Amino acid sequence: MNHYSNDNSWREFQSEYIVQKKKRAHFIKTIRSAMGVLTLICLFAGIFFLNIEAPEKDKVSSSLEESPEEVAAPAPPSAETDKFSKEKLFTLLSKTDISKTDKNIFLVDTPETHFKISTSIDVPLQEYLLSLIGQMKKLTRGKPQRIAFVVMEPETGKIIAMTGYDLSRPDTNPCLESDYPAASIFKIVTAAAAVETLGYNPQTQLYFNGNKYTLYKRQVQEGKNKHSFQISFSSAFAESINPVFGKIGKNSLGKEKLESYANAFGFNQLIHSELPFISGNFETNSSDFHLAELGSGYNYDTTISPVFGAMLTSAVINKGRIMMPTLVEHVTDSTGEVIYKSAPATYTSAITPQTAETMMQIMQKTVTTGTARKSFRNSSKDPVLSKLIMGGKTGSLHNREHTIKYDWFTGFGKEKNGEKTIAMAIVVGHGKYIGTKSSAYGNMILKQYFKKQPDTHAQL
Repeated sequence: MNHYSNDNSWREFQSEYIVQKKKRAHFIKTIRSAMGVLTLICLFAGIFFLNIEAPEKDKVSSSLEESPEEVAAPAPPSAETDKFSKEKLFTLLSKTDISKTDKNIFLVDTPETHFKISTSIDVPLQEYLLSLIGQMKKLTRGKPQRIAFVVMEPETGKIIAMTGYDLSRPDTNPCLESDYPAASIFKIVTAAAAVETLGYNPQTQLYFNGNKYTLYKRQVQEGKNKHSFQISFSSAFAESINPVFGKIGKNSLGKEKLESYANAFGFNQLIHSELPFISGNFETNSSDFHLAELGSGYNYDTTISPVFGAMLTSAVINKGRIMMPTLVEHVTDSTGEVIYKSAPATYTSAITPQTAETMMQIMQKTVTTGTARKSFRNSSKDPVLSKLIMGGKTGSLHNREHTIKYDWFTGFGKEKNGEKTIAMAIVVGHGKYIGTKSSAYGNMILKQYFKKQPDTHAQL
């Protein structure tokens, strides 16, 4: 995990940058207002369509609740039919918080018929994570103020587990919120851009001066001197060295390439999944030093949602392709006829398969010798983890008020002799006391998912 100091670089933003932040805040506020109006339209329409009753108990959710989210209705997909459109599906799903249930089937009655909605939630894994959440909430010391878990299949986009909580906003789904600082998770984008446009490979030699986890203007000057440290590209990524990635962002990639690859990965988008969400925010300005902050992730302004964090990692393990995230497998009516069925769809092709292969190599180093090594120590001797190819990226940054320290782990696990693969994102908002690290939760998720007999109750 990275340790960032509270240095003066934050005070060095120029006045123009402050103006740009205000413009962006106004833009996001406008989007959310529009999203709220669209949601109200969907909900009013749903009043005449839905009459939801208590469903059966076996792997079925409890009664659907009022939706706390204000999100835009998604664009109609190819899977919709005249009988059941995605707008109707959105209205259904927006009336319950799937992140708080361990069921994967929902029964919905209407005046005309009843529907059975089957989701992709992996019940044992979801139960395990909900058990973790329950234990966290009982802690008197080290209880996270905010936490989110997202696990998905990178080849299909299916979300198989999604849960968390926010003590300050208990009615929200923290997995869909996009206001978390991305921190060093953005180094995934910077590194991919460097591999693809600068010809970097894991052994490329780079140089930096000063502390690994600070970022001052003097640390991102071009060139090297007798005080410079030499390090390989893969080690700089694994150890999350800010000056190295600051220099890459400012001196090597520049504004256009950073913007291009942020867009390629899907930043600044409203993602039209069954539960729509904003991917994250990325924006440049006229400051050269800000390019260093963006490239290293050392800024408050680049943000992502936990679902999008898992999507970033899925590009690496899925040959550069990011799939549209989905929750619903299919919907059947009272006769058993399938009237809606989701199908895998590519959201974006972020990088080439060759770049993805290189990124897999350097992300594996994060868990062996990098910032997540303590959480994954002795993995080679573990009966489950020793059979996996694993990798990831950590990141950490306080919020502006320094009341919460956000701690990220986005990673993947793939069977060495099998087909099962997952991508995940965990973000923990630590309060006064630092509790369990996000990378440790990543370790737990991999063990739970890939073991032959998964547990349903976790132990912190």
